[in-house]
Amino acid sequence: MNGDYLFKQVYDYVIHRIELNEWKENEKLPSIRNLAADMNVHRLTVLKAYQLLKQENRIYSKDKSGYYVQSTGEKSFANPENPIVSAYVQKNHLSEIHKLSVSYQFSQALIDPNLLPNRYISDYVKKVFDLYPKVLSTYSTVQGDEELRQSLSDYFNQNYKTITHPDHLFITTGSQQAIHLIAQAFVKSRDTVLFERPSYSSAIDVFRAQGAKIVTVDIHPYGYDLEQIELLMKRHKPRLFYLNPTFHNPTGYTVPSSQRKQLVQLAEQYRCLLIEDDAYSDIYFDQQPPPPMYTYDTSGMVIYIKSFCKYISPGLRIAVMMNGATTVRNSLFSVKALADNGSPLLNQKIFLHYFSSSRLQQHVEKLRIALQIRKERMEEELSSTGWQWTSPNGGLNLWVQLPSHLLTVELLAKSIEQSISFVPGQICDPLKEPSSWLRLSYSFVNEEQITQGMKRFIDLVHSSL
Repeated sequence: MNGDYLFKQVYDYVIHRIELNEWKENEKLPSIRNLAADMNVHRLTVLKAYQLLKQENRIYSKDKSGYYVQSTGEKSFANPENPIVSAYVQKNHLSEIHKLSVSYQFSQALIDPNLLPNRYISDYVKKVFDLYPKVLSTYSTVQGDEELRQSLSDYFNQNYKTITHPDHLFITTGSQQAIHLIAQAFVKSRDTVLFERPSYSSAIDVFRAQGAKIVTVDIHPYGYDLEQIELLMKRHKPRLFYLNPTFHNPTGYTVPSSQRKQLVQLAEQYRCLLIEDDAYSDIYFDQQPPPPMYTYDTSGMVIYIKSFCKYISPGLRIAVMMNGATTVRNSLFSVKALADNGSPLLNQKIFLHYFSSSRLQQHVEKLRIALQIRKERMEEELSSTGWQWTSPNGGLNLWVQLPSHLLTVELLAKSIEQSISFVPGQICDPLKEPSSWLRLSYSFVNEEQITQGMKRFIDLVHSSL
């Protein structure tokens, strides 16, 4: 295996333990010999990682004693000359970028509130209180409201010609909670998980916080290299593979049907759970995407997460997690019960009655048109730059490559000074390598803002060349 890759695994592992405060200030680190044995790498690889960490003032050494956690490591690791990069990139806090007040918000993969059915949903709030006057006086079940789960199972069975039972479903407080519950239920410290590269940054954070060892799989406009995936499954025996195969975040790529079926077969062969995160499949422009991977699953190897937050009501935080295997569901039930004993019932009932209405389909059809117009507006502004991207057939983002010598992490601070935000590619990289890629979201800003903001951003990039 590539030596640089092994070195990064050791380096990231030590950083992770320090940042979680599992290895505390002035605490002695494992010896080079012991850590090399634990991670199945050469001692020189561990020594190289320790030496770099020492240079960065994350650790220090004592003669003939070993290496220790630096008491001022957090401050020393920060980059005082570029506090935005330090705060928002090295710690990978995507949410911190979203908190910034800027005029041109190209980092938010959310839909402009003006495009959402706010008035209609308020009507359903009143309806829910009429139908369920005691809705605020009781809890939901751990798995979620039975009426909603029945409605959703009918929806999946009708749309994908599957046999899905309400007991196969869990209602979660957004897809983020579903990812967190899965990590808690199935991943222990040092377990290997596969991740697309690039990937959804918050999911990377969740599994890193659980102590997972992340191994990456490249995603391309055509999908995956399945031979690479089989080799990694055979070599690493991963607990799971987190993937986002439909209008992938951040790239917008969509994995073809043929690969989806083969991935499920590989997962069954190597006993690797597939975590299929589906937030965007209803936001398509020209034609519907392929059916989800779970539709090929006959042995419970796919945990399917479907989020409805982005295009109906982000404030309701409704997502569904689905799996057909009793043992998998029992594990999820245990962690869900400990987390919140059930998502808010009022939110579920409001969502149920809007989801079951004809208004929803009308809303989604109009939303697709509005988002396609915004995507095309952004692409028009980019068309004269010579930058590279693959135009997606759905979703909320463009994945754009600037000239290779430009690092988008360094560009972020300058961009924010111009009241423009975006997501640097390094945030979306499980390996955190410097990158000339960036994610631009066209969904949160209107057409006029896209035109003005992109002109300003393009000028900024050109001045940095």
